[in-house]
Amino acid sequence: MLEGLYAAAAGMTAEQDQLDATANNISNEDTPGYQSEEVGFQDLLYENDDDDPSSAVVGAGSAASAVGYSQQQGSLEQTGGPLDLAIEGNGYFQVRLANGTTGLTRDGSFQLNSHGQITTASGQTLVPPITVPAGTSASDIRVSTNGVVSVGGRRVGTLAVVMVPAPDKLLANGDSTYTTTAASGAPRAVRGAVVQQGYLEQSNVDLDVEISNMESAQQGYEMASKAISMEADMGQIAATLK
Repeated sequence: MLEGLYAAAAGMTAEQDQLDATANNISNEDTPGYQSEEVGFQDLLYENDDDDPSSAVVGAGSAASAVGYSQQQGSLEQTGGPLDLAIEGNGYFQVRLANGTTGLTRDGSFQLNSHGQITTASGQTLVPPITVPAGTSASDIRVSTNGVVSVGGRRVGTLAVVMVPAPDKLLANGDSTYTTTAASGAPRAVRGAVVQQGYLEQSNVDLDVEISNMESAQQGYEMASKAISMEADMGQIAATLK
């Protein structure tokens, strides 16, 4: 009987994890460059009944596991902003995170800080950093499709667009940034990516899919909750019979 309670409780936890991921995706529907989190489920331990080793194995429920982040290209929206940059194809921009490590992002909402450095909206500088001449305004900056940044026809730097062998194993940090892990592999230059100036990549969240996932998770959570109630009722009946 306890096995049933454990399995149902595990199911509720798994469905809650799915709901949390779905809610986070929906809340970032309008975040430029956001990649939706994908969640999968896996079976927990199977074992035989101790009282009858020849019986069929019984599962201990399921658990949610992070599959990774969708690599589907988000739609490109033309903004006309000279420092709005979008990557068409695979790849990430490299930025310096607050802790000094290198982060990856597809959010190309860039700006100039007081030192003439190109930064993210939250102030993270590019890696390698790109600094424009004093007095340069954003409208003076040109970015070619291969990432070369120039001012007045003079090259001042090149955007590093990189990719990792297993992007689904990246670690999310918030602000649409990710860091590499041993599982994701180290970043390396990517071929075939095109940088589009004056565009922003929109979130790749599919609202219809997320709503469907939420409804399914809610139904699964409710069923697991009812299973726990039924197990509790059966436990009370068994105690009364004893």
